[in-house]
Formats: sequence, structure tokens, C-alpha cells
Amino acid sequence: MPDDAAAARAAAEEESAFSHPPVDPDITSAYGSHPDQVIDFYAPRTAPDSPAPLVVVLHGGAWRARYDRRHITPFADFLARRGFAVANVEYRRGGDPLIPGQNTGDGGDAPTPPAGRWPDTFDDIAAALDALPALVREALPQADARRTVLTGHSAGGHLALWAAARHVLPPDSPWRIDGPAPLRGVVALAPIADFEVAEKLDVCGNASLQLLGGHDTFTDRRPYADPVLLLPTGIATTLVQGRTDLVVPQAVAESYADAAAKAGEVVGLTLLEDVGHFPLVDPAADACAVVAEEIAQLAW
Repeated sequence: MPDDAAAARAAAEEESAFSHPPVDPDITSAYGSHPDQVIDFYAPRTAPDSPAPLVVVLHGGAWRARYDRRHITPFADFLARRGFAVANVEYRRGGDPLIPGQNTGDGGDAPTPPAGRWPDTFDDIAAALDALPALVREALPQADARRTVLTGHSAGGHLALWAAARHVLPPDSPWRIDGPAPLRGVVALAPIADFEVAEKLDVCGNASLQLLGGHDTFTDRRPYADPVLLLPTGIATTLVQGRTDLVVPQAVAESYADAAAKAGEVVGLTLLEDVGHFPLVDPAADACAVVAEEIAQLAW
């Protein structure tokens, strides 16, 4: 259990990250018929008419519906102000955000909702990435898709690693693609990158177990969904992790990095002192600038 000081600091970090008002996109495009199958696009603010690297953002929130893409729009805007073109992807998640008390997790009218929707969450990420090149050409012509970096936070970090590994999925996977995605790299922020370790640590209330459908299907579905089992990818990958993260502890990222090394792949692991879970996507935090620099090193 975290001590009182650590818990208080984590709470303050979360409050800061969620204190920013949402930032509306320049344009929103659909990649499917469901209301959650949309991508928000942000043009680069510094040189809006010049070709700019494209950053694809996958938000976190334990794959639960209480957290949608709006909470990470200040981070998307932060990247746009750094000169990137940004695509903020929405996808289907678990639970119903409109049921009173369901999302509180504090003894409200209903229990905390399940994490994710199998296979819908994975269907959506695959469909969004497949549709992205055409949507970018139409919605954000100043984006240079040849310099695409995929990033995601927490559960979104998992999805970013997974999306970059689709070419090494089992042959019978419906999401498998023939070759590596055309990415400059992946920057995964405090990712839920190893489901076995995450479950041992009870990350986000057994969210990865719920994502895969529970105990009866967890083992069978892991090879199709767990990034630590989808190595090597051959795609440049960096993990950024706060050492004082109480939501997704450092051990999860370290386990993925160790597995990558054993698979013959070099994965960067940037550990930030005195940083928890939320500063990585908080424009008011120094850690957010570190994240932008990690993205820039791959994109430019």
C-alpha cells in the first residue's frame, strides 16, 4: 500500500492532469458507423501549412467507458503546439458511461464497469489504423504520414504497442497484417505492457483480465492481445515511465523491456524520477515535455 504522502502526490498529479479544459479538434472523421469510431485531428500550430510529422494518440482509462478521448485533448493540443500533426483516436470501451454510479468505483448505484469490449476494442484500433492514411490525406493534408509515431498512455500505451505488433500476431488472428505498419516508432507512456505482471499487481482493478473476458478466456486470448507476447516487432519503441507511478507500476514496463531484450529487440526505457502516472500527459508537467522530445527523436 502506498504511504499517505505518495497517495497525496498521486492524487494531486491526477487532479492537475484533469484540470485542463478539453480542446476541440480542427476536424473529426469517422472510421466506422459506431459513435466511438472517430478520430479527432489537430493541425500543427507552429507552421500549419508545412509538412509535419503525424502523432497518433491512443488515450488510456483502463479501457473503460468513463474515460473517453476528451480527457487527453489538452495533450493532443500540446503536441500540436510543438509542431506535430495529431490524430486522437476514439474506440469502444467497456461499460456504459451514462449509468449513474457505474463509473465511480466507490459504492455508487452500480459496480465499476468492465474493462474493454472483446473483440470490439481491438477491432476498432485495427480499423482506425487501417483507415488512417486515407483520412489523414483528406482531413490533415499538412501531415507527413511517412513520419508517423504512435503514442498512447496507460491502456492506450498497451494499444499502441499492440497496434505496432499486428504483423506478429498469430496467423489466425483477424487483426494480423502482412508486414510491419509504416511507423517511425512507438512511444508508450506507462503502458499496461505485460498482462501477467499487471494482474499480479492488480493494475486498474484487474482491467487486463476483464479486457480478455475473464479467467476462462484470459490464457487463450493473451497471445492475441498481450504486447509482451508479441516480440520482436522490429519497430523502434520507447517506453516512458514514472518511477513513482501507483497506477501502472514501473515493474510492468520493466518486464516488457526485459522480454524485448530476450527476443533480440532493443526497446528504450526512460524512467522519470519523482513522476507518477498522469504527468506524462499533463501539459503543465515537465514530464510532458520529455514525452514530446521522445516523440520528436523518432519523428523528425
